[in-house]
Amino acid sequence: MNDLSRWREQALGVLRIVAGFLFLHHGAQKLFGWFGGQTVELVSLMGLAGVIELVGGLLIMIGLFTRIAAFIASGEMAFAYFMAHASRATWPIENSGEHTVLFCFVFLYLVFAGAGAFSLDGMRAGRRSEGGGT
Repeated sequence: MNDLSRWREQALGVLRIVAGFLFLHHGAQKLFGWFGGQTVELVSLMGLAGVIELVGGLLIMIGLFTRIAAFIASGEMAFAYFMAHASRATWPIENSGEHTVLFCFVFLYLVFAGAGAFSLDGMRAGRRSEGGGT
């Protein structure tokens, strides 16, 4: 079997792109009512969450300022879990918070791993693939 670790940067890049893409959809739901969502008031906690999700998701998806955007997004997801889900039931599967927990930890991983391949952070650093992005 081939050594799959040689594809680590590309796999990290794909994970980042997909997670950012899915995350920005949550922001679009809140801010624009797209994808079956309902708009929220911009000057509210949900409005702030929508901005973080839309802008942060876009930055993460394109790999620009990845570490900073992922840190903020991870913190928002931790906050959202304890504000909206934890009081409903003990386990994430019971309180509908499993996607929140998963986003939180994927973004926390990106804080440490960087952007991976296919990122603007990598292009800014003059590399095609980089694990140590901003």
